[in-house]
Amino acid sequence: MKILITGGAGFIGSHLVERMVSLGHEVVVLDNLLRGNKIPELLLPNITLHIGDVRDSALVSLCMEGVHTVYHFAAVLGVDVVADHPVETMDVEVIGTRNVVNAALEHGVQQLFYASTSGIYSHSAIVKTALSEDVLVDPRTSYAMAKRYNEIYLASHFEESGLNTIALRFFNVYGERQDNRMVIPRFIEQAQENQEITVFGSGLQTRDFTYIEDVIEACVRLQKIEGFHIVNIANEREWTINDLAHLILELWETEAQIRYLDAPKKRYDYEVERRIGSSEKLFQLTGFKPETDLKIGLEKLQLTTNAKTHG
Repeated sequence: MKILITGGAGFIGSHLVERMVSLGHEVVVLDNLLRGNKIPELLLPNITLHIGDVRDSALVSLCMEGVHTVYHFAAVLGVDVVADHPVETMDVEVIGTRNVVNAALEHGVQQLFYASTSGIYSHSAIVKTALSEDVLVDPRTSYAMAKRYNEIYLASHFEESGLNTIALRFFNVYGERQDNRMVIPRFIEQAQENQEITVFGSGLQTRDFTYIEDVIEACVRLQKIEGFHIVNIANEREWTINDLAHLILELWETEAQIRYLDAPKKRYDYEVERRIGSSEKLFQLTGFKPETDLKIGLEKLQLTTNAKTHG
């Protein structure tokens, strides 16, 4: 198949590009490269790369020619970046997604995947059980609100035009090529440089960390599913931020200390005390659930990090 991946030069997108090329698909990438190009150099001759913005409707339409499946992963990412640029965040989400959908309908695309977020649940995460897709969501930030708007927008397009769409609610994805806008690479970078590990709040807040290889496997398996669906991609395990910090200190064998900081005011709506997702719907649809334990995932990440450091 011919596959378009918007945001394909980013962290998750580059791993998806790698997988799709390995499966023999023709891959087209649209990315503005503001955060660099994370696609392995060896793969570049095997893909078509368009450098530009998803808000450019003409460019999006050009990229869509002959495409069977679209993974729309282009987004503004990182709590601090999003908090500082709420208008741009919403523009990229809303205008970009509208352009992608219009071009998909124009060119007869068969399936669209959309990168949503577990941040949609927000403070609804304080529940006794893992979050399932039918939990009442509670978006409070520009990022989460735009993601939820797009979920509804895509559901409406399926009802009107029959465009098969799956909105993927990612839970704290981590792995190789992720940059320090996210907590795990930030902690690792601090540990490697023997700096203090900076934790916002008490460190008792929990997250559900999902390894990148599991996320990509889910994305591939869901290609067989028709209709409109919202699907969590979660590991179904909780780790406190303290647990994470201590595990990284142990694995990277550093004597760096943990320093607790009050979270900046702009982070308030992004900070939740508990987050754990259910991947039961994913399992029902595909027979697959993410299974990589956080320690195992970090050990894999450590191997690639050490290889680069000593290579």
